[in-house]
Amino acid sequence: MKVMQLLPALNTGGVERGTLDLARALVQAGHQSLVVSSGGKLVTQLQGEGSRHITLPIHRKSLTSLSTVRPLRRLIASEQPDILHVRSRIPAWLTYLAWRKLDPRTRPRLVTTAHGLYSISPYSAIMARSEQVIAISECVRDYLLTHYARYLQRPPQVIYRGVDTGEFYPHLRPPAGWRQSVEQEFPQLASKRWLLLPGRLTRWKGQEDFIRLVHRLRSHRNDIQGVILGGAEANKRHYVDQLKQQVKTLGIEDWLTFVGQRSDIRYWYCESDLVYNLSRRPEPFGRTVIESAAIGTPIIGYNLGGPAESLRACFPEGLVANGNAEQLFEKTLELLGSDAKPTLDSEFTLDTLVRRTLSLYKSLLNESGKARA
Repeated sequence: MKVMQLLPALNTGGVERGTLDLARALVQAGHQSLVVSSGGKLVTQLQGEGSRHITLPIHRKSLTSLSTVRPLRRLIASEQPDILHVRSRIPAWLTYLAWRKLDPRTRPRLVTTAHGLYSISPYSAIMARSEQVIAISECVRDYLLTHYARYLQRPPQVIYRGVDTGEFYPHLRPPAGWRQSVEQEFPQLASKRWLLLPGRLTRWKGQEDFIRLVHRLRSHRNDIQGVILGGAEANKRHYVDQLKQQVKTLGIEDWLTFVGQRSDIRYWYCESDLVYNLSRRPEPFGRTVIESAAIGTPIIGYNLGGPAESLRACFPEGLVANGNAEQLFEKTLELLGSDAKPTLDSEFTLDTLVRRTLSLYKSLLNESGKARA
């Protein structure tokens, strides 16, 4: 097969990670992999792993982007991919407008992946107008069926985002000296049991709930240290200041540490006793849940959205009612005294994601008589 993936840019994020993971798997399986985007720092990695990258400005939310439709149509006609796989709304609109004018007998099959719970609008509906929609969770699938059923050509197919089990696995250990280096940087972490909340610093991610939890635990445990891992966008710096003021007001500056954005998150999972996902509104998926489960670190999370799906499959013992501070506190004490460990369900592995995606591609090509050996 020849597969062309399209997304706004190749920088950081879940969409970008999913694109690179699939591109790498396509090459390893002997298929041709092309990616179209406006560019970004991950292009070098993509090309190094055997895919081709084609630069087009398919990222701008502007009417001027319509000028890209014809060049994109010419590109598709020239490259003749078997599959067009689109992962974001602006590229989806441009690709759809280019694709629909191609000969229906010979044009590629059109696939979209719905990575989010998009705003309900005609603009977002484009993600439901492909020949087959992939939903990254049952939560996303149900959202599409509720709000965009009239655009769907067939029911969305759930293919969960997957963990690379070559990177996240039960016996993973940090390299020699890693913890000592961290404790030198953050001395308050030394000789403590880490409670880790990873995630972008934004108001609905649950950092305030976590801070209140650590404040309450202080009266019951003297061996724990709360760790908030993640960075904030430039326009959210005021929220970081609010969080740090909350910590100061509660008098727990020695009990809670902000460690910023980290590239070595898997080692933080390894060294933590508990990991939390406390998003207060439904998220489409919960990557921190499945990464922690793959390593074997217990997770506590609210029974809401995509993260709850992952928890139900991998560690149902960690579920608590959304926003219930009492349950959150009791569950933390319970699991700190327990040997319970999560097990990663095979539905949440990268191997399963690749296998199911390739199967979907082949099914579409069989329908159109375009299947290749």
